[in-house]
Amino acid sequence: MSTTTAPAAGTSTTGGPFSWTDDGAAVTVTLDGVQVLTYTYAANDPQEESPRPYFHPVRTRTGDLVSAYRPHDHVWHKGIAWSLPHLGPDNFWGGPSYRRGQDYRWLPNNGAMRHRELGQATDDDGTFRFAHSLQWVTQQGSLVVEEERSFQVVPGTDSSYTLVFDTAMTNVSGEPIHIGSPTTEGRENAGYGGLFWRGPRSFAGGSIIGPGGATGEELRGQRAPWLSFVGQHDETCRFSTLVMVDDPGSEHPEPEWFARSEPFACMGPAPFFSQEVLFEAGTTLHYRYGVVIADGQSDAQRSEALALAARELLAATQGRNGQ
Repeated sequence: MSTTTAPAAGTSTTGGPFSWTDDGAAVTVTLDGVQVLTYTYAANDPQEESPRPYFHPVRTRTGDLVSAYRPHDHVWHKGIAWSLPHLGPDNFWGGPSYRRGQDYRWLPNNGAMRHRELGQATDDDGTFRFAHSLQWVTQQGSLVVEEERSFQVVPGTDSSYTLVFDTAMTNVSGEPIHIGSPTTEGRENAGYGGLFWRGPRSFAGGSIIGPGGATGEELRGQRAPWLSFVGQHDETCRFSTLVMVDDPGSEHPEPEWFARSEPFACMGPAPFFSQEVLFEAGTTLHYRYGVVIADGQSDAQRSEALALAARELLAATQGRNGQ
């Protein structure tokens, strides 16, 4: 397996706002002097946590932390990560697996997403871009998925920036795979899986806001183009806002959402929430999302404005993801 790594450090070649460092396993991105995120692309977590890339720490432009890593209640939760609990019989989420009529069980099925090769780590026209390829390997050592993944960091207005996440997964197992969730296995309203964010402890009890001013955990399982979460920080008592948006040009149905405010903060578009997706052998599934990280408290109007700006950004950058 060939592997290349990014330069040890980089600065904008266009006089832009970015600099970054790369230690061969993780790249840390600095925006206007603030380390806004670290992306660990070659994770070495325990097998039972399904090692996979993740974004953590993730900070606002003023430096407030908006992600959690290995919380004691679910140590396999890692900041913001692309995680699938039911890829056929295999678990690429971490932890125990839900099985119909049997509840959660620890099984020898925790796979790993392994970094294979670096594509790029560059700053271009005021945007930071990173791309790499991965291989998804089961706990028994079988290669089932090859993935091309990229992300962008795009400064925004209103004390915000947007993380654009793009993945193209190809089924190389030689067999069709059904992708689902605990809900497709029989657990009601637990359709998590996909791009998943876990917030810091102090965000428990925060506000979930959706389109049209809808609020609360009743948004879990509902379809929407975006969802936002507003939380308050310990120590500083400041507020921060996260808005996750679906690519308006997506070929997939508008996602259902998994979101919780209690007992902890989490959120994510869940494309396999209530219905399995058949992943045919040799085919490629493509998913793309934006995550707005903004300083300050947001009401429904501001959340909607941040979501609209992110969706316009996704539409404008379609095909420029670096893959």
